[in-house]
Amino acid sequence: WDLAGPYPAILDDAVVGDEARKVLADGKAMLKKVIDGRWLTANGVFGLFPAARVDHEDIAIYADESRKSPLMIWHNLRQQNQKPTGRPNQCLADFVAPLESGVPDYIGAFAVTAGLGIEKRIAMFEKQHDDYSVILLKAIADRLAEAFAELLHLRVRREFWGYARDEALDTAALVAEKYRGIRPAPGYPACPDHTEKGALFDLLRAGTIDMRLTESYAMLPASSVSGFYFSHPQAQYFAVGKIDRDQVADYARRKGMSVVDAERWLAPVLGYNPI
Repeated sequence: WDLAGPYPAILDDAVVGDEARKVLADGKAMLKKVIDGRWLTANGVFGLFPAARVDHEDIAIYADESRKSPLMIWHNLRQQNQKPTGRPNQCLADFVAPLESGVPDYIGAFAVTAGLGIEKRIAMFEKQHDDYSVILLKAIADRLAEAFAELLHLRVRREFWGYARDEALDTAALVAEKYRGIRPAPGYPACPDHTEKGALFDLLRAGTIDMRLTESYAMLPASSVSGFYFSHPQAQYFAVGKIDRDQVADYARRKGMSVVDAERWLAPVLGYNPI
């Protein structure tokens, strides 16, 4: 599985080309079984909501244009590293208009899965002691979930939200994310707190499509993708990086949790020793 290199060039690589072609053939055969046997079911849910930046780093998500009663407050973090003059310390909330500006703005949210039904097939392969097929099927389900997320994002941009109706990109440009907008997910570098997935799943009522979260906020089925949609022309991915005690304390206040709990969930990005 340690096959490194760009596709399709890797298929002709002098060192790993033979193995790469074998894995590709096996993957196509497994995908055919998935399709012909209807082994997996995909499902998804998304929503588009009025939104506004509040409390500097948070995003309020509303049920209607009155923007009075938030359905959810998405708590975010801001970069705290030293930057050259003219380069801002970014926060995802910067890509949504502030409430006090009076400018109407919006945000999207989504949750998709391609792993419904996988447990039965995994159990079948495990009973046969076929670890290779287990790994292959899980990998294919993961790719199908990511493909579903990409397709839904495309339709949101061009059709449902429609802020990029004239978008015309080939596959290479889509893979390179040359389109306008981003879809960051809680737990990733721009929003490293996994606990925000709880509010996201409640907002979307993800349980209605048989998606749920574990106590550690891992998604089930595992082959799932969730996150938020931003349409701002300058929206981009970034890493929050290390943060200091003052921001952690403020974040805990905004979330209504103890500093100790906030430090536990934000441990990978703490710029200090909490002990």
